[in-house]
Amino acid sequence: MASNLLTSSRCSSSSWTSKQNKQFEKALDLYEKDKPDRWHNIAKVVDGKSEDEVKRHYEIRIMDFRKIESCRCYNI
Repeated sequence: MASNLLTSSRCSSSSWTSKQNKQFEKALDLYEKDKPDRWHNIAKVVDGKSEDEVKRHYEIRIMDFRKIESCRCYNI
């Protein structure tokens, strides 16, 4: 479910490949928000990314999603 929200985001970081983004989105579904060690487990699934990198990637994508959603409210 979380990945559905995030795929709507226009955020694209040049340091994240398409494959890494797919791994990231699948891992978000596997490791729910309130699970212990969520970011550690997600980082293990995403090739070449640390716990801090996956957490920051999530935060950036959520901020982008919120910006997009807030713009939609004004364009109705």
